[in-house]
Amino acid sequence: MGCCESSFLAETHPEKDHRHKQHHHHSLNPPLNHHPDAATAIGIPSFLEFSLTDLKAATNNFSPDYIVSEGGQRAPNVVYKGRLQNRRWIAVKKFAKLAWPDPKQFADGDPRLSCFGLMKNSRDGKSYSTNLAYTPPEYLRNGRVTPESVVYSFGTVLLDLLSGKHIPPSHALDMMRGKNILLVMDSHLEGKFSTEEATAVVGLASQCLQHEPRERPSTRDLVATLTPLQTKSDVPSYAMLGISKHEEAPPTPQRPLSPLGEACSRMDLTAIHQLLVMTHYRDDYGTNELSFQEWTQQMRDMLEARKHGDLAFRDKDFKAAIDCYSQFIDVGTMVSPTVYARRSLCYLLCDQPDAALRDAMQAQNVYPDWPTAFYMQSVALAKLDMHQDAADMMNEAAGLEEKRQKGGRGS
Repeated sequence: MGCCESSFLAETHPEKDHRHKQHHHHSLNPPLNHHPDAATAIGIPSFLEFSLTDLKAATNNFSPDYIVSEGGQRAPNVVYKGRLQNRRWIAVKKFAKLAWPDPKQFADGDPRLSCFGLMKNSRDGKSYSTNLAYTPPEYLRNGRVTPESVVYSFGTVLLDLLSGKHIPPSHALDMMRGKNILLVMDSHLEGKFSTEEATAVVGLASQCLQHEPRERPSTRDLVATLTPLQTKSDVPSYAMLGISKHEEAPPTPQRPLSPLGEACSRMDLTAIHQLLVMTHYRDDYGTNELSFQEWTQQMRDMLEARKHGDLAFRDKDFKAAIDCYSQFIDVGTMVSPTVYARRSLCYLLCDQPDAALRDAMQAQNVYPDWPTAFYMQSVALAKLDMHQDAADMMNEAAGLEEKRQKGGRGS
């Protein structure tokens, strides 16, 4: 739906004809008693938004008697005459539902900020931006991205933060050259910055957005300018907005856990060791299919290394078990998720949680739906004080165990 001043106004108030210019989309020049603001003073048109209730009242609820014209092949519409409470005449264009390909295109009256179709116009099929207005000028010329291009992009981000809206850099430069700093600044920031700070940051944004790359500051210059302005300690965004944050306790598994799951939830490494010894290599079935030709001397040596690792693991000689299992893994002919799980536990018992996590993830890579791999990751993550991630892994493992009980691969 659109709204503009019509020719009715010229007939009713001929002496005021010079005041009126046509606008669109819920827009109208300010009432006669409206004082022009700074934006109007420098030539930027001022707009007002009208609610649907206002437009209904002006057109007598879109009465057929108020219809001026109907038509539009590409976008069927009806134009109504209307009169506001201040006695000013307007014309309202009402589009049929789904008259446009995207009915929400004009929902807020904002222009489209980017267009995915611009990507295919790139010289090499790759795109740096989907909006030419915010693209570094040199990229438009030669399609190259340089460090100076990144500084330009930083300038657009800085401009967005300062203004609270999207302003094409070329327009912003015109505003900043005119020393209209207050027009650039977001009104919500009023009273929260000094004139000196605003001048420094606006000036920096202006330098970043210079047309010639050589005129833009370096990253060192950016840091040198912004660091002195950091007078307050970092605070999270919810604190700046005055929103209270509710701490959520890590979720606990809703499903019953297996003995291994219970041991992992208690971080009982001794119980985990006993269960892995009891399970032996039952879960490795089907992860390796060896041909007759693979039964070489190297293969026999590899299995011998694993055997020694199993003996050391059973006897709780965890450093020796790590060495033997590493020999088995390094050969690479045979991949065993159980070996990774066992070596993961050995690393935990040797106070190496990072290595333990890597092995648990390797076990998952070999056997994606293996609950043990997720349980071992949970323990390693908890050792690394990543408790939320540990809880997520625990829940994932419990879910996989539940699936297995309903007919999956043997546990």
